[in-house]
Amino acid sequence: MIDVVAQVNAVRRQVGARTLEAGEARVVTATQTYDAPVEDVWDACTTADRLARWFTPVTGELKPGGRYELHGNASGTVTACDPPRSFDATWEFGGEVSWIEVRLTAEGPERTRLTLDHIAHVDDERWAQFGPGAVGLGWDLSLMGLAMHLTAPDAAIDPAVIEAWSVSEEGRTFVTLAGEDWRRASVAAGTPPEQAEAAAKNTTEFYSPPSA
Repeated sequence: MIDVVAQVNAVRRQVGARTLEAGEARVVTATQTYDAPVEDVWDACTTADRLARWFTPVTGELKPGGRYELHGNASGTVTACDPPRSFDATWEFGGEVSWIEVRLTAEGPERTRLTLDHIAHVDDERWAQFGPGAVGLGWDLSLMGLAMHLTAPDAAIDPAVIEAWSVSEEGRTFVTLAGEDWRRASVAAGTPPEQAEAAAKNTTEFYSPPSA
């Protein structure tokens, strides 16, 4: 699959807050730099046929005001788009609405920094139970998928392979290391260490359940 330690270390994870009209929201931020031109990364993140190769099949209109639906996942509305630098969208899942903001920054002709903010109103009880890893680990897996896609753009995801990998020793290592980094980011943002540790354990076990 991929060098999991190198991939975990390639991502910068942060936890913060933002004040919205509806009140205080939590912000989970993941950043990774790729060895690819900004136009290529933009195309990989906004073109339906390429998204299906590394993320998940998507239908709808990927343009401002357009509705999209990710197969087996979220749906939403594209609220802003500035090719090849940024796009914003609602993230509607499980009857709740949150928001994603993606920013691409060229760091030379062949390198691009991608920053993703996931902004959500999360109550204290759920935050204590799951913490930032609840969405953060999902985005970690996506950033890994994008890294693999940019290296081999013609290859396509095999869901069965991904599912098997997630419960393999390598997959567990990836989830454990990334979850630990989200724990550190949560503590740095002010979460009590014991609470952050318990939440990290819960999310790690959700994404990579222990063997029976």
